[in-house]
Amino acid sequence: MNYDPRGWAVHKGSEHPFDQAAPPIDNGTERPDPSRYTARAFFEREWDRVFTRSWLLAAPASDVPEPGDWVKFDIGPESFIVVRQEDGSVAAHYNVCPHRGSQLVSGDMGSQDSFTCPFHSWRFGIDGHNQHVTDAETFQPEVLCHGTDLSSVRAEEAVGLIFICMSDDAPPLADYLAPVLPMLETYRIDRMHVVQHRRSDWAANWKGGIDAFYESYHLHAIHPQTMGVIDDRTHIDLFPGGLSRQFVPMAQPNSHFADQTGINPGIAALLKDAGIDPEEFEGSAQDSRAAVADAKRERAARIGLDYSHFSDAQLTDSTIFGIFPNAQIGCHPEAVFLHRFKPHATDPEQFTYETTILYRHVDAPGYGAPGWMGLGADVDVTGATRPEIVHTGLGEPPGMGEVLDQDSDLLPIVQAGARSRGFKGPLWGEQEARLRHFHAELDRWLERK
Repeated sequence: MNYDPRGWAVHKGSEHPFDQAAPPIDNGTERPDPSRYTARAFFEREWDRVFTRSWLLAAPASDVPEPGDWVKFDIGPESFIVVRQEDGSVAAHYNVCPHRGSQLVSGDMGSQDSFTCPFHSWRFGIDGHNQHVTDAETFQPEVLCHGTDLSSVRAEEAVGLIFICMSDDAPPLADYLAPVLPMLETYRIDRMHVVQHRRSDWAANWKGGIDAFYESYHLHAIHPQTMGVIDDRTHIDLFPGGLSRQFVPMAQPNSHFADQTGINPGIAALLKDAGIDPEEFEGSAQDSRAAVADAKRERAARIGLDYSHFSDAQLTDSTIFGIFPNAQIGCHPEAVFLHRFKPHATDPEQFTYETTILYRHVDAPGYGAPGWMGLGADVDVTGATRPEIVHTGLGEPPGMGEVLDQDSDLLPIVQAGARSRGFKGPLWGEQEARLRHFHAELDRWLERK
């Protein structure tokens, strides 16, 4: 790795197609009004003009493998049932009975051949069509002709993930994701399964979550424990539609770390995860990243995994994709981290952070969940059981691991500052290019009629 004048890492000498930089996009240098983080009118316009019109990441496809399998997807004021159909496709329905508005399901997921309203026992097929109206003879036909089926929205599947869209005017999902779709496909998320799923309510605007996760500029200040193993000078690519990509190098020291050559405990752990005995490793910290890539490639060939299409950067870095409007996908050959920043139903200064870890299990010697995934020894990584969703409320310690807990502690402090008359709006540097790109796209959507 070397550094260009703007300070981020570039892949020196790599000819691999995955590593090629995207054409630059100039998003200007404007300083946005900080009211976007606090104003209710801005918040309501975001919901009406962005969330109701764009594709939203709803669930991993592995959560609904068979017909009748469903997950509940809540975002803002809405709730949806995402369900696998008999023909293998997916459908999504508003989680609301057309009779009196009762929600049909309250659990996180399940499997059944129909949905029955808990209020008056109206029943609906998994395709949303009404199957039974209790005491139908007591309704005038002119009342029922208004419609007794569930209201449905678009649902499409790509790269092992399910997205929903409330608008008929949005392009097909493949077109929406087109700039990053081929890159995401290389990770074969469809062969992974959920090993951890957590939600936590945070006292900040949802864009504060986006802003924190879309840059690594803050690592040295907020997450000093990562200094020895994660570099904050990263290569950033911007794509049309508010999409973005960032390579976060692992197994090498942060640019702010004093010792740039020694094999510190963090790097030793990453070497060990890759199958290298750190005690016998003869290189320096500047050699460890390449050594990890070589070791992973050799191990994959030995146990029958096809890593031939991966670049070295994919084998070592956390390659992060921003999916407009509210998702980030952190990709590794072994696992994928889904991060979603879900606006509160009514309060612009609250959001729900949702993180889902998917892992590709291989029953082979020397292969296992890397330590950096942060999974406990009791976690079933085989896919035989789907873990329950753990949800912590506002003010509760999220218990998501040291790094995420640090973020949850800081964001309310940032949110409080955003309310100050002394804050005139963010000043984004080049290490925060993804933030400016996201907000520029957000403003474009808000200007549409």
